[in-house]
Amino acid sequence: MTLKACLRSMRLRTLPLSLAGIVLGELLAAKICDYDVLTVVLLALTTVCLQILSNLSNELGDTLSGTDRSDRQGIHYSIQDGEMTVPEMKRLIGCFAVLSCLVGFVMVWRAFGTVLSPLPAAFLALGAAAVWAAMHYTLGKHPYGYRGLGDIFVFIFFGLATVCGGYFLTCLVWDWRILLPAAAIGCFSVAVLNVNNIRDMKSDAATRTTVALKLGLRRARIYQTALIAAGWVLMTVYAATEPLHWLHFAYVLALPGFLKHLHGVWTREDRALDPMLPVLVVSTFTFALLAGICC
Repeated sequence: MTLKACLRSMRLRTLPLSLAGIVLGELLAAKICDYDVLTVVLLALTTVCLQILSNLSNELGDTLSGTDRSDRQGIHYSIQDGEMTVPEMKRLIGCFAVLSCLVGFVMVWRAFGTVLSPLPAAFLALGAAAVWAAMHYTLGKHPYGYRGLGDIFVFIFFGLATVCGGYFLTCLVWDWRILLPAAAIGCFSVAVLNVNNIRDMKSDAATRTTVALKLGLRRARIYQTALIAAGWVLMTVYAATEPLHWLHFAYVLALPGFLKHLHGVWTREDRALDPMLPVLVVSTFTFALLAGICC
């Protein structure tokens, strides 16, 4: 097992997506309170560890289930190309599971000063659920990603949990309006999963069920468009709740990336869709950064 193989399976190009929600929540919180830099850093590290854990587990699960075959339209990863064995991948997954739990525990302790009261205990429970969700998308006896439930879990953990968790843990106060940008990032995150599933529809049909397969190509594209449109509407409603100023809508500068992505979704199929994934990931991170700074 080489470092190159490990980095390849970690799918580092997906990290801006997982960080988008944390960045947005932290930036919105930083406007209303003082914040602890170390807590912010630990939040980001926990998110990165969970994303990598999810990516590694996804590769192992797809390998064991037979989803990653030679006819797969997406990028081939380390196990599929013989650069890493299954036992090596299991050890790597174990390392990141432990690391996610350890960093998350320290993060909660740093934010609250204790882990023995109900609120930090609830966040530890949420962290444990996030570790479980990261590992069981395609792993285990009944992986939820193979039953068309991935969209729900992605919306919860990559949208609601990251933005709301980042916001609350940064300043330990709550504002119900934060659910609007959280849902916006959730929609964009589901859109990343959906375009991945649209790309892999032909190879996935034999081994799993996804929302894209249930909908069919045309309706999956409509669903993709609706997800992105919903994200923009939700963020715009949130921005409109602030004192009106043109700068609060600076996230519109990210719009060309989303339009480029949608054009690709409606005009490309199969492997030709793969470049549209990083376009959406980078656009989502840019959107979150601009919205967090300016709203």
